[in-house]
Amino acid sequence: MAISYNKLWKLLVDKKMSKADLRKAAGIAPNTMTRLRRDEEVTLTVLNRICSTLEVDIGDIMEFLPKES
Repeated sequence: MAISYNKLWKLLVDKKMSKADLRKAAGIAPNTMTRLRRDEEVTLTVLNRICSTLEVDIGDIMEFLPKES
């Protein structure tokens, strides 16, 4: 399974919020933001902080996609 955070980026556009704004508001390290941009795994703690900051559910910011063979 592959992870996609495209829903998160679309949500930020809808809320007129930049990635830097999210990083500061949620207290996320720069290297963790890089992992998010690359659709890499991050901890549930980070995902929880993002959800709390944006007042959304985890399904609103990410999804699992089947790996292409």
